[in-house]
Amino acid sequence: MDCIQCENCKQNTSTYFCIAKNQIVINENYVQNVEKSRSGWKKGDPNYETHRRKIKKEIEL
Repeated sequence: MDCIQCENCKQNTSTYFCIAKNQIVINENYVQNVEKSRSGWKKGDPNYETHRRKIKKEIEL
């Protein structure tokens, strides 16, 4: 059967349902998004408090 332009195959998903074929298709061109990692000081970091105090002193000067 011919494609009916449902645009399911053009979404970036690992699998999609093709209405024309009436089946679930595995996307060969799937690209997994890389999550952004936050670089910087977080409260869970052991040196967070010393870093925060150091920055606070620099700002006050």
